[in-house]
Order: sequence, then structure tokens, then C-alpha cells
Amino acid sequence: MAVMFGTDGVRGVANRELTPELAFKLGRAAASLLKPERGRGSIVIGRDTRHSGPMLEGALLAGICSAGLDVYLAGVIPTPAIAFLTRELEACAGAVISASHNPAPDNGIKFFNHKGFKLDDELEEKIEALVLGDLEGLPRPTGADLGKVIPLPDAVERYVNFLKNIVKGDLTGLKIVVDCANGAAYQAAPILLRRLGAEVIILNNEPDGININDECGSTHPAGLQKAVLEHKAHLGLAYDGDADRVIAVDEKGELVDGDKILVICGLNLHEKNKLGKKIVVTVMSNWGLKQAFHKEKVEVLETKVGDRFVLEKMLESGAVLGGEQSGHIIFLKHNTTGDGILTSLQLLQVLKEKGQPLSTLAQAMETYPQVLRNVKVKSKQGWEKNSAIQEAIARGENTLSGSGRILVRPSGTEPLIRVMAEGKDRTQLETVVNLISDVIEKELG
Repeated sequence: MAVMFGTDGVRGVANRELTPELAFKLGRAAASLLKPERGRGSIVIGRDTRHSGPMLEGALLAGICSAGLDVYLAGVIPTPAIAFLTRELEACAGAVISASHNPAPDNGIKFFNHKGFKLDDELEEKIEALVLGDLEGLPRPTGADLGKVIPLPDAVERYVNFLKNIVKGDLTGLKIVVDCANGAAYQAAPILLRRLGAEVIILNNEPDGININDECGSTHPAGLQKAVLEHKAHLGLAYDGDADRVIAVDEKGELVDGDKILVICGLNLHEKNKLGKKIVVTVMSNWGLKQAFHKEKVEVLETKVGDRFVLEKMLESGAVLGGEQSGHIIFLKHNTTGDGILTSLQLLQVLKEKGQPLSTLAQAMETYPQVLRNVKVKSKQGWEKNSAIQEAIARGENTLSGSGRILVRPSGTEPLIRVMAEGKDRTQLETVVNLISDVIEKELG
């Protein structure tokens, strides 16, 4: 199993763990492995708005060009746009420089294959082996055989047109507040929604390289909730730093998370016989989601947390819809990865078709209380074998006595252990979560 690659590429503090030297090696190794047998080949690169983005972009493209592949530079653009552009330009791969919802000092590099899917474990392991081994054995083209850099100034416009062509009808009559998280959606989302006829109020679309995800976006929705009420909008939408996820706010200022969006959009597809009677979610999805789909005889398939695992299960089962409570949702008939703006359009179309407010549509799912606490740790290694932690979890399960569930798991991208409990009694859940979290903090903090 690859160690360098997490659930969403290679992550770390830019210029400390994720250095330009590492970015160069990743570009050179990935290009050498992904290069087509015939022809020159190309890789599309996009990034979010982080200050470290251009530095890592320069190093990554240098590595790719040194292996003899061309680079299409898409600039600042949502992650799912790179999956789309990779397919449209018939590139042999795509690469994104982003740390998604993480703080500004972090950054990451992830790759897509020629079909727009994230790389499988086997290929990531091969890239890692080259990076950690000896790259000097790889071919060194010279002269005209070196890769060249091709600017792609219309990248955002191509992506906007791609999404616009998915929509039937328009969004005239809807007033929408949009929080762009000072991230990669700051251009595409406003352009698209306005082009479709919506009245759009924009928040946090002035990125300075440091303010990405800073008290804004899908992980900090308080400002959006307030703005929806102030502007008397029909709803609000909040993206994360690379716009592969979205959460919504209804006209009453209440949150509509990924689970509820999945229920609203999934049941609408089911009514039209377009769902295939199955959906893929993660173990973090609320019990209310499962009940909503089971009521309509839709099979709910569960996988561990991470969009790559959701996608794997979708491809394996033939499901066309899957996603996470965080708002990372995959509409596989339209794109090959989670796409926050595409998800927004699907939700907005249901709103228009039904002629009902979002608060009413969200009532299709009863939400059971969930309590989540993120515990910062020095190392996630071996946590599941720690006897004190396992005893605390057992005590918590005994307290719930079958009236709820406990889920303890490490974050795939941060030094955190996440402790979640779900059930009917919030006070009881908080007691259980705090008990387990305190033990983890004592043992590993």
C-alpha cells in the first residue's frame, strides 16, 4: 500500500513536507509511467488559489516536461474541471495542485488517468517507488523531444459550457447566495449560475492566496446562513477550496448537508427511473438517509470514508450516484469525480421542477443526531491496537446499549482521529464521544 499517497493524493505543508523537489519528482515519475506507448502525450494541470500553488506548479510541470510530455496549464480551476478537461483534450493524465478544504499553508498533488478517474493504488505505488528510488534511470529527452507548456486560457469557459449543457431549462427566478471559499470556484460558479438566469449574491470570491477556506466555505457555513436570511434568498451554496464538494443552506438558514442533497437528488432520479435502485454512501452517512432510501426500496451500499472508495463501489456495483455527508457527490453519468458545482445544478433543477422550497425537500430525510469530535494526534499509526482506546470504545458502545452506533477512524489527510456517535439522545452521544476522545488525546495527543 502506498505510504506517500493518502486517500486524496500527496498532502503536506507546502515547502516543508510537500517541497518543490518532491513535486518535480512526482511529475517526472508520473509522466514516465503515464506516457502513452505512441505519440507525445500530455498532462493537464490545474490548481486552487493557494499562495504555494504557482511554486508547486512550476516544479511539477518541469518534472513532466523533463519526461517528454507536454503540459496544458489550466490555471486556477475546480478539481472536477481537470477530470473533464483530461477527457476533452484526450490527455494521458490530469494533475491537480490543491489541499481541498485544508488550511492555506497545506497543499497537495493528485493525478487523474486518461479517463478522468483518480489513479488506482497499484499505479500510485509505482509512482511512489520511483520517487523514493532512483529517477536517474528514466529516459532524458532533449531538444524537440522535451515536453512543452501550452497555456489554456479558456479552461474555465470550457468547464462552464460543459456544465451548462447538462442543465435542462434555466434558473430564472431563483435568488442564490454563493460562498466560493476564496478558492477554485470563485470564477466558474458565479459565471455559470448567472448565465443560467439566477440572481446571485457572491461571498468570499476575492482570493489572496492565504484566505482560502479561512472561516468560509463548506466547512464554515455560518456566514452563508446569515447572508441567506439577510438577502431573503431561496438558498445558499458553499464550496470548499477546490470545489469538489458543496453544502447548501435552505431559505430558513438551516444547513442541508451532503446526505440530504443525496436524498433529494437520489429520490428525484428514482422517480424518473434513472437511479438504478442503488446508491453508494460511506459509513459516516446518517441513519436517516438509509431509512429514506429503504422506504423507496433503493439499495444503500456502504463503503469506508473517502471519495475514491465511493467511486470504486459505484463502478463495481453499477451505481450512478454516490457521495459523502461532507457534500462530495459523484454523478457518474456526467463526471468521474465529485463536483460541487455540478451537484449544485442537480439540486437547483429539482428545486425548479418541484416548485418547492429547499426546506420542504429536505424533509424527505429525518436526521438522527450525530456528534463528531476531531482529536489532534502526533501519529495515527497503531491507534486501533491501543488497548486503552479500544476499552473506551467498548464502554461507549455499552452505554448506547444498541440504541446508536460509534465510529472511530483516522483522517485520510490530516493528523486527526475522528470520533463519531449517532443515536437518538444527543446528550448521551456527547458523553460517549467526549469519553473516547479524551482517552485518544491522552494516549496519542
